[in-house]
Amino acid sequence: MSRFSTDSVIAVIGAGTMGAGIAQVAAKAGHQVLLFDAAEGAAQRGIDNTAKGLNKLVERGRMTKDDADALVARILPVSVINDLAPANLVIEAIVERLDIKQQVFGQLEDICAESTVIATNTSSISVTAIGSSMKRPQNLVGMHFFNPAPIMKLVEVISGLDTDPQIAADIYDLSAIWGKLPVHAKSTPGFIVNRVARPFYAEGLRINQEGAADIATIDALLRECGGFRMGPFELMDLIGHDVNYAVTCSVFEAFYNDPRFLPSLIQKELVDAGHFGRKSGKGFYDYSEDAVKATPATADAQSAPSSITIEGDLGVAEALVPLFEQAGVKINRVENDEVEGMIMVGDATLMLTNGQFTTQRAGETMRPNLVNFDLALDYTTASRIALAPADQASEDAINAAIGLFQAAGKAVSIIDDVPGMAVMRTVCMLANEGFDAVNQQVCDDAAVDIAMKGGVNYPCGPIEWVTTLGLSYALDVLDNLIDAYGEDRYRASPLLLRKVAGGA
Repeated sequence: MSRFSTDSVIAVIGAGTMGAGIAQVAAKAGHQVLLFDAAEGAAQRGIDNTAKGLNKLVERGRMTKDDADALVARILPVSVINDLAPANLVIEAIVERLDIKQQVFGQLEDICAESTVIATNTSSISVTAIGSSMKRPQNLVGMHFFNPAPIMKLVEVISGLDTDPQIAADIYDLSAIWGKLPVHAKSTPGFIVNRVARPFYAEGLRINQEGAADIATIDALLRECGGFRMGPFELMDLIGHDVNYAVTCSVFEAFYNDPRFLPSLIQKELVDAGHFGRKSGKGFYDYSEDAVKATPATADAQSAPSSITIEGDLGVAEALVPLFEQAGVKINRVENDEVEGMIMVGDATLMLTNGQFTTQRAGETMRPNLVNFDLALDYTTASRIALAPADQASEDAINAAIGLFQAAGKAVSIIDDVPGMAVMRTVCMLANEGFDAVNQQVCDDAAVDIAMKGGVNYPCGPIEWVTTLGLSYALDVLDNLIDAYGEDRYRASPLLLRKVAGGA
């Protein structure tokens, strides 16, 4: 039986956006909430801001005024930390500094009952390190909400080395009762989300650094082809480069400079210049009123082909075939289990990227007019596709490839020949990091996918995605990336290697 009920008193320390949001979540579930902030008047301001937000929901008919008023009435501002003594659970959402958290938690242990659970909303500091100075570290657990807390579903329940497993289980259950999607994780750098998400930014930065595509095109590909709500550059601008870069550096240093988490010099330069993104008015994009909106590179219209030949199995790209048929393109199928799936249109050969340079693959397959195309979340609904022609491909071949995808209703972006293109390498690296988190006992497979969908709104869990793609195909992509770059950054997780070896 869980130690928490609706009669349990919940205290929240820190009345900023996150703390006030957590207080709102607890109050909505029926708890009496005590809200404390060291800054004079901050707790009341946090409650007032909550009331304003709820009033907007009332105006939109999404909440009754009585329910909104009752929720706000359950949040009481307190002016001194000693007033938190009745709390059964205290959730801390203050500045990300180990010394300050330890100081506050030391006070709480003197003020609250020995049975009181203390939860930290830290996104980057080790729960084990925070608990090292506590008298009762077994009562400490990570309860990592995502901003805005009332809306975002995920809660990472983090166990430090001394955390009582039953307390972690009770916090997990409480989070679920509050309508959240909780996942268990071990206290390691970045936990799940901030660790697994690093390649989403890193691969976009790398592609841009190598001149394969501009930022607007990369963002459009991840949105319109990959199904992500925002591209990496838009998202970094929204988060703030000071914050995003600091998290990357923190994870990189915490993993003893593992090259998988290497920070980007491009982003460092923005931070050095004070171009933090939306909050400063400029980042990768210019947010001034008179700024010209950046648009993705889109190929000019080309003629649709009358027929194509498909040889072998296209795998996940088989979803393209009905689109070609609906466009009136005649399909000729050649059964051949000994070759990778390919589409022949005019002088061009089209293949789903496998992580190689298209130019290298063209030489190996003796198909000089090879054009690689990128992975899509759903080829049926994707509105854009990336094509990467081999250096030796003719203009006629490239135009034939463009015309085929345009006939299927896709905007086409031609990018320079870069291993793994945009969506494919990003998804494979996200999944690889997810597998590595599982391999290192941070969490299980399901938690990775739940966390990335619930915490950062990914359209599909990365492990689920590459399982659909085929784990052996994802492994080939990673192996080809490491061959192309010669960098340990792209090494495959031992768990992925094991799963492929076992026939998964």
